Amino acid sequence: MTPTIANPAPAASPLGTFERFLSLWVLLAILAGLALGLAAPDAVRLLARFEYASVNFVVAVLIWAMIYPMMVGVDFASVKDIRRKPKGLVITLVVNWLVKPFTMAALAVLFFDYLYAGLMSRSDADQYIAGLIILGAAPCTAMVFVWSQLTRGDPAYTLVQVSVNDLVMIVAFAPIVALLLGVTDIVVPWETLLLSVVLYVVVPLAAGALTRRSVIARHGGDTASLDAFTARLKPGSIVGLLATVVLLFAFQAGTIVADPLLIALIAVPIVIQSYGIFAIAYAAAKAWKVPHDIAAPCALIGTSNFFELAVAVAIGLFGLTSGAALATVVGVLVEVPVMLSLVAIANRTRDRFPAV
Repeated sequence: MTPTIANPAPAASPLGTFERFLSLWVLLAILAGLALGLAAPDAVRLLARFEYASVNFVVAVLIWAMIYPMMVGVDFASVKDIRRKPKGLVITLVVNWLVKPFTMAALAVLFFDYLYAGLMSRSDADQYIAGLIILGAAPCTAMVFVWSQLTRGDPAYTLVQVSVNDLVMIVAFAPIVALLLGVTDIVVPWETLLLSVVLYVVVPLAAGALTRRSVIARHGGDTASLDAFTARLKPGSIVGLLATVVLLFAFQAGTIVADPLLIALIAVPIVIQSYGIFAIAYAAAKAWKVPHDIAAPCALIGTSNFFELAVAVAIGLFGLTSGAALATVVGVLVEVPVMLSLVAIANRTRDRFPAV
């Protein structure tokens, strides 16, 4: 059976006028978040209290707004066809769980044990290494749907990639982090992990499926009406992304502005890791002749990080003011600008991959 999701013609631009300047809007959102966090810390702390198991419900709602339009586009009838094209899923799993955690750990040790030697105390360096290890072992979940949409990725295939990734995360995250940290008594916040999956994947997926069925039924099975409906939702998705950035940076404003040089030092290995992992996965997909609408998301899912989980684990293990927690916060700082640049690379190289 052929997927019934209608994609734009290859010659069409994947980004609208607003989205082409998304990097600028994200930069302004970062600045707005920092300004809000510094100017109204009491209000920000109040918003931060709306959480359970380290999952902030305000952020969850905004992320839900981001990915709901993509979930409406998922055609479950096409999901079962993925078994006929497993290459993208194989690349995702290999990169996420056999490559990414270990390259991040290696880069962390290289920079903080050797290249940055003498710039900080040994105990501080160990904390930053621990934070980067936790960040590298938490591949992305919710934000992948945004990056997939911006590269015109196959929404059904992206859903399967994320779902399988989440299942593996439940059983592999703790052992990998424990191995790389050299401890055996690591405590993983299972409530945070499971609640995040429910909020960021299960709830919007269910809502999207119900919406899709309702829209198609109201128009006598005409899928063109669904395309028009999701097009109207798309601006709300971008607004959700920008509002999420504002809020995340408002939460961490004090930490970020307190020591900008340290933030830059921590960001360097994260940026190298991001571009390196993307290159590995994207090159593997090209060599294996994976279609672009699968290749782009499969490269981006490993590059992006599940920063909500990483921040929560670092705080739970080492404390709110620890260097490990700071390292995961820097991951949030780096995430959106780097991912937008990689989305641009993926879109510019579309013609180098098979179309289907």
